[in-house]
Amino acid sequence: MIKLYLDEKNIKDVLNELIKRSPNHYEEYESVVYGIVNDVKAGGDDAVFEYTLKFDKYSLTKRNIRVTEKEIEEAYNSISPEYIAVMEEAFENIKSFHEMQVRNSFIHTYENGSVLGQRITPIEKVGVYVPGGKAAYPSSTLMNIVPAIVAGCERIIMCTPPNAKGKVNAGTLAAAKIAGVKEIYKVGGAQAIAAMAFGTESIPKVDKIVGPGNIFVALAKKNVYGNVSIDSIAGPSEILVLADETATPKFVACDLMSQAEHDEMASAILVTTSESLADAVIEEVEKRVKVAKRKEILEKSLSKYGFVLVAKDMEQAIETVNNIASEHLEIVTKNPYETMTKVKNAGAIFLGEYSSEPLGDYFAGPNHVLPTNGTAKFFSPLSVDDFIKKSSIINYSYDALKKVADKIERKKKGSRHTQIPFVSDLKMRSKYGKEIENCCQKNKQSGICCK
Repeated sequence: MIKLYLDEKNIKDVLNELIKRSPNHYEEYESVVYGIVNDVKAGGDDAVFEYTLKFDKYSLTKRNIRVTEKEIEEAYNSISPEYIAVMEEAFENIKSFHEMQVRNSFIHTYENGSVLGQRITPIEKVGVYVPGGKAAYPSSTLMNIVPAIVAGCERIIMCTPPNAKGKVNAGTLAAAKIAGVKEIYKVGGAQAIAAMAFGTESIPKVDKIVGPGNIFVALAKKNVYGNVSIDSIAGPSEILVLADETATPKFVACDLMSQAEHDEMASAILVTTSESLADAVIEEVEKRVKVAKRKEILEKSLSKYGFVLVAKDMEQAIETVNNIASEHLEIVTKNPYETMTKVKNAGAIFLGEYSSEPLGDYFAGPNHVLPTNGTAKFFSPLSVDDFIKKSSIINYSYDALKKVADKIERKKKGSRHTQIPFVSDLKMRSKYGKEIENCCQKNKQSGICCK
């Protein structure tokens, strides 16, 4: 890990290194991804089959593209009952947490005769992308599906890549079964995103796409945004631990490694006011990396994106935390709740040394789909809000409109725009509205209405 003493130059250098991991800096891959997206848009199933054979070494057809109920059942039964029980408990935790996020429609009637409100409706068709290979986590399946279920989405479509034998990760299918999702397609990568965005003969077009993925998936989501909505363009995983002298070095070291082992571009950062803690954590990390199962990945990520930043005081430390705006933030200080009140930017905040980041990733309930690469300054974790739409409701009576018509029609002195386009319509309504209304009431049965 790279140890630095915090000053203006060092924090700028760290931020510059971290931002290089952003999908906005993947220009070298963009032309390839955009080519895939355009091919699928034009070629439909045939293009999806071609790219699946090329990248996943499996020959897809219209007959085998969809995961069957038998395959789902076999995957579910292949997993130990103990692991299934844990996933079921995690599902309930996630569901319970997201049910607290549900918004209600509202209508408010005012004394002037106007009625204003907001109607909440779920997005109808949602596409969920679940990675395969080393990034296949059942928890990701649950985290992306559950808020859509709680929001009331009518149709949830999942895409996930097959292996060379046409099999889908068993944990992914088991998690989908627990969540109640049955419409699953054996398609991965940029071709899956394009298929859900534009629709093919086999895969329906959706209204929104959510879910993590590699560089190709991230850029594909970026490319199709506008044709469909997306959750975010996620970058590599990251963790930041804010700690003082009360933290336990081996706990901090383990938590930093829990994210650094995800991939070579993951970042792990310790910001501390204690130099002795900084040195102890570096020593602990080096010792543990030597015997880690993912030693190669850890060495690459920590050598480039692993930082130990020593601050002169807690104020400087917190300022650095807010500048970095990490995906995961652990606060291990004497009074973590008090420290938290000064933090403005973080995706998920873990308080105290017994609230480790993996707890949130897999089990606790809050969503682990979080803003990365500093976007926690303006983005939030995936939630029920991502799967709903809000429609404004406006209803004015004749009397209410008459009271405000002159205000809306009023000309602005010195402005080139001296008249609102619908002024004549407002005048007509406010002048003749009551007469029309009375006439209509009288002639309801005959079907005649005065115009």
